[in-house]
Amino acid sequence: MNLQVKKIAVLTSGGDAPGMNAAIRAVVRACAYYSIDCFGVYRGYQGLIEGDFKQMNARSVHNIINKGGTILKSARSQEFRTKEGRKKAYENLMENEIDALILIGGDGTFTGGMVFNKEFNFPVVGIPGTIDNDIYGTNFTIGFDTALNTVVDALDKIRDTASSHNRLFLVEVMGRDAGFIALNSGVGAGAEEILIPEEDLGLDRLLLSLERSRRSGKSSSIVVVSEGDKTGDNVFELAAYIEKNLALYEVRVSVLGHMQRGGSPSCFDRVLASRMGVKSVELLIDGNSNIMVGIDDNKMVTIPLEKAVKGKHTINKELLRMSDILSV
Repeated sequence: MNLQVKKIAVLTSGGDAPGMNAAIRAVVRACAYYSIDCFGVYRGYQGLIEGDFKQMNARSVHNIINKGGTILKSARSQEFRTKEGRKKAYENLMENEIDALILIGGDGTFTGGMVFNKEFNFPVVGIPGTIDNDIYGTNFTIGFDTALNTVVDALDKIRDTASSHNRLFLVEVMGRDAGFIALNSGVGAGAEEILIPEEDLGLDRLLLSLERSRRSGKSSSIVVVSEGDKTGDNVFELAAYIEKNLALYEVRVSVLGHMQRGGSPSCFDRVLASRMGVKSVELLIDGNSNIMVGIDDNKMVTIPLEKAVKGKHTINKELLRMSDILSV
């Protein structure tokens, strides 16, 4: 092992995700195990620029593995997008004699880390934390499983009222550019249709599908809509279009919004975050940098940050095909 790493800082950036606290805990306690000083950086890259650091030890992270959000807070820093801002961040790291940085976040977080590494040759390792599961190089991101459970629970409740009133519900879930939440939760909750950015269902086909469902005897239906889907300009205009063209349907819209990011992380996310946190510290000790830790076939893997940012995590076409079969 390369024992030159004496101090490691960890931050969370971008949108929060359940399990980020479990990852912070794992980083801090792995550092304690390997006799490395650990510093938490508050408010992401903005805290890096402002020098908002706090030294942490094993007791600093007790009772957080079960909590959603991030104790280190998160923020999107416009200043870090500038060379001057990144220079301030580097100077603060040097002033505190920090040797390496662990970044917990998504593609925006990793892009910032990649640029920072290139400019200052400063060691960085990324941990993928985003509910969208849209990071290339890992089967799962921290927070995805918890968000799925939250959405499926909401869909089950909506199903009850849809059945009681013979209504069609359009349920919008998160996923600006990726349909992983919509596809998996839609299959898990038995949705009649699933609209995702990766597949353009089209208005005509959607109407035909809903009409087919009605003729087969279904008195209520649920359509899960990823927020990035372009079948309609937005979910409310899509609802109006359906009501105009399928008069027998009484349509309601439910936007789940930021509730999908909150809540206590699932056991899967806690274990995943713990594994990734420990692995990230060990990677830095071994002299690795500018990489992301991921999981593939239940094994910890690494991938260059550039590939993680530029690569495309593709949707499961077989799951999409299966959803059509099950919606008859």
